[in-house]
Amino acid sequence: MMQEDDGFDRLLAQFITHIDVERGLARATVAAYRSDLERYVSFLKSRGVASPDAIAKQDVEDYVAALDAAGESARSKARRLAAVHELHRFALGRNTVAADVSAGVKAPKGAVTLPDVLTVDEVARLLDAVPVEGDDPVMLRDKALLEFMYATGCRVSEAVGADLDDIDLDVRAARLMGKGSKQRLVPVGGCACTAMRRYLELSRPVLEAKDRSGRPERRAVFLNKRGRRMSRQSVWEVVKAAGERARIGKPLHPHTLRHSFATHLIQGGADVRTVQELLGHASVTTTQIYTHVSPENLIEMYLTSHPRAR
Repeated sequence: MMQEDDGFDRLLAQFITHIDVERGLARATVAAYRSDLERYVSFLKSRGVASPDAIAKQDVEDYVAALDAAGESARSKARRLAAVHELHRFALGRNTVAADVSAGVKAPKGAVTLPDVLTVDEVARLLDAVPVEGDDPVMLRDKALLEFMYATGCRVSEAVGADLDDIDLDVRAARLMGKGSKQRLVPVGGCACTAMRRYLELSRPVLEAKDRSGRPERRAVFLNKRGRRMSRQSVWEVVKAAGERARIGKPLHPHTLRHSFATHLIQGGADVRTVQELLGHASVTTTQIYTHVSPENLIEMYLTSHPRAR
């Protein structure tokens, strides 16, 4: 255990509050930062580093070397080092340290790990795997939820956080609240609009009526079986169940639809900056990973578009 007077506990607590409350990062992201930085601080303590202002550049470099010796992948090492950089910049900004000794430590090079992506056919099978012939309110909701997530490329937190005022099916658009409380407007495709209309007209009123708390959920778009706002875990279960019914045969999670949305747009000819805006990425470099998913498609586009390609 770290001692209370060494400065590390206080710095970590301040940083976690900063990214959680001030920056509004997702719960899973905050948890990942906490885990990575607790590991970093534990390493420093094992070396006898007494306080944050006693950290040297060599300590950071040796930490990266220790990750390498532990068999960490290039991607994991890059993520852990990114957390270290964030912490040091935060400490410098709070005058906890006199200099950012991590600034000159570079992330290890390695192959880019591509996100899990479904083909267009697999997405169609997934969406069609939710039976909506009848008026089952849960099935109508699941169909609308999956169509909405693929149509907008939203994060699971954005789907469960969506309110009725955020959706305008007449103009086929949705307002999403992304990381750092940043809003963006995204189009909603025709198939998703159709599924959403059925859900909002036939299913949502039934689900809302199941609420027994005395405080009906008047705002949330997607409700659970008890008439309350859906949780992230509930969305994960919906995606998993649809994948099993469709016999996709790949690991599925809510982000798979977001990855597939971006990949299919790139494959369809959308430029990276447009996809960046739709995804709500702060940097275009984050979006560029999707351009690596289909090199054949990019080569074909180059050959047909560049005046001196042939």
